[in-house]
Amino acid sequence: MKTTSRKTENDDLEIEVASQAKLIWWRFRKHKLANISLVVLIFVYLIAIFTEFFAPYDANYYNADYVFVPPQRLRFLDRVDGRTRIAPHVYDFTTTIDPQSFLRTATMDMDKKIYLSFFARGDSYRMWGFIPGDRHFLAPINPDEIFLLLGTDRMGRCQLSRIIHGTRVSMSIGLIGVAMSLVFGIVIGGISGYYRGVIDNLIQRVIEFVRSIPTIPLWMGLAAAIPIYWSPLQVYFTITLILSLVGWTGLARVVRGRFLALRTEDFVLAARLDGCPEMRIILRQMVPSFLSHIIASISLAIPGMILSETALSFIGIGLRPPAVSWGVILQEAQNIRSVAFYPWLLFVPAIPILITVLAFNFLGDGLRDAADPYS
Repeated sequence: MKTTSRKTENDDLEIEVASQAKLIWWRFRKHKLANISLVVLIFVYLIAIFTEFFAPYDANYYNADYVFVPPQRLRFLDRVDGRTRIAPHVYDFTTTIDPQSFLRTATMDMDKKIYLSFFARGDSYRMWGFIPGDRHFLAPINPDEIFLLLGTDRMGRCQLSRIIHGTRVSMSIGLIGVAMSLVFGIVIGGISGYYRGVIDNLIQRVIEFVRSIPTIPLWMGLAAAIPIYWSPLQVYFTITLILSLVGWTGLARVVRGRFLALRTEDFVLAARLDGCPEMRIILRQMVPSFLSHIIASISLAIPGMILSETALSFIGIGLRPPAVSWGVILQEAQNIRSVAFYPWLLFVPAIPILITVLAFNFLGDGLRDAADPYS
């Protein structure tokens, strides 16, 4: 009993002296779904960082002999001469064209196996544009063979490779867009809540005006102003800026409300009496006091940015080929013929979008609960 009592006292003492970050981490660890989501997102961002290594082929590599090939099933057990061994492989496909409907169909060739290997040599690439390499996470042992784990599109392009390359673009737009919205929201919302008066009224009217504009027509108008001759990189940063200019208003409202509540707190009055500059009080005293809430808001705002980019690119007013994002890949499923005869063009790119958005939402819920001192 004494040992248990002493242990309880030590735990209570550790909680009393723990920092806010440690308390948030202890609460967050209890949220199982948020922990799983964190692991999923770490894996997704690793793919986004090391895209060239994880992608079997270049995003725009195509093979006319493998048009509209359905997803292949990856098999790990191979039976040869009556013995079973571990050998990752897929079966090859042969394609035929119906002379009446002109539909291209792919038939699995059970007589030809394509053996795969982890960390095998394949197509050469330049990691991040300047580090040469030819190792891939999963590639055919014979470099002359082709494996198409998630099928191909109308041009014979590997869906798996395009989704992996699109991960870098879509996930980075979410991060960069939210980072820019964070800066706009904290600065503008902080000024509005801290100074109040005429400045507050002016900023709030601007926010109300921006929020009252229908989102899709606004995106269409801004995207139409992008010159068609711009490079994919210029379009990428322009789309990110457009999403940021539209998405900062919600966070600005939240920051304003927090500043109105904090501006009369003792630590703010003490900093003002000590002669601290106004921007230092805002950035060094007031913002850190609700930093946990900002982190939770960011985790919930990133999936909104990803979905916005996907929607813009899907309807043709966002990123355009040869740029590759999840929305650009989904453009292949815009007609009923593709959905009816080649359904993998729709559900294969949609699955990573669904998983990523759900993971961000579950992570945001976990962070919000962990940051709430009354939870």
